[in-house]
Amino acid sequence: MMDKIASSISRRGFLGAFAATAVIAAPTYSNAAGFLRGGGDIRRLKMYSGRTGESIDTIYWIEGDYIPEAMTEMNRFFRDWRNGQTLQIDTRTIDIAAATQNLLDSSQPYTLISGYRSPQTNAMLRSNSSGVARNSLHLQGQAADLRMQGRSVSQMARAAASCNAGGVGRYSGSNFIHIDCGAVRSWGS
Repeated sequence: MMDKIASSISRRGFLGAFAATAVIAAPTYSNAAGFLRGGGDIRRLKMYSGRTGESIDTIYWIEGDYIPEAMTEMNRFFRDWRNGQTLQIDTRTIDIAAATQNLLDSSQPYTLISGYRSPQTNAMLRSNSSGVARNSLHLQGQAADLRMQGRSVSQMARAAASCNAGGVGRYSGSNFIHIDCGAVRSWGS
């Protein structure tokens, strides 16, 4: 009986279980990818867009490789909803979002407020608000504005900042956080 049990446990399964234990025991990693290691060699992201009514729940990375079809789906999901323009979203931004979602330990998807912004959309937003950067990382597909039901802006921002992998902005008045794969920094309240 023990031989059957022992033979049914693969080396990969054993190493995955060991790695998952190591992730739980380790207090921090130097970047978002560190938080995603040991998760069974997959990365997954769940999101909803209130702007388009679309949802995405996809595994986008398996055993060291980004899945091209899933990344195409992500690029479309993160599009500028005002004009339908798309851009290749930086995988580092997606990894930061996924790592933060894992740390929040919630079954709720993110709500995507803003992903890619075309130059026209960014200019329009700048004309209506002083809080929109002229050279926003949204223009390069390197940023996302997110909220999550059941998690506060403070909880989300702490989780994102603990990844130590990019910028984290708190927008408590509008109930969302900004994450990006630029320099490590934080702002807002």
